[in-house]
Amino acid sequence: MHKIIAPAALVLGLALAAPALASPLDGVWLTPEKNGTVRIYECGPAICGKILDSDNIRANPAITDEKNKDASLRSRPMKDLQIITGVTGGPRVWKNGSVYNPEDGGTYHGSLTLIDPDTVKLEGCVIYPFCKSEVWRRVK
Repeated sequence: MHKIIAPAALVLGLALAAPALASPLDGVWLTPEKNGTVRIYECGPAICGKILDSDNIRANPAITDEKNKDASLRSRPMKDLQIITGVTGGPRVWKNGSVYNPEDGGTYHGSLTLIDPDTVKLEGCVIYPFCKSEVWRRVK
């Protein structure tokens, strides 16, 4: 009996240790405004994203989130600022999360749609159908 259980336990242990497949959104994306780059990554069961760089950050590395509607958050650095939080779904459409826009300091209901492996549409809505979207390209 022990001869059967030991190999089964080993196989189960290896299966649990195997890395999960990365989201097709995982990577760095170029935004259409201000030459921004955003890293999209898995955060638990959801997808998140943070600002890596932009024209504004290159001009002033100490730039802060000065337009945030919450005055207590205006001193946060723009570099590494999380702007996508908690979108879930996949493999093509992720939704039910939030998208923060540092240009106006607002947080919106967010979704991401993978158009092709190197193109994603980000959409933020105050209340549907009052939405804005951008198309981002993967940085190779």
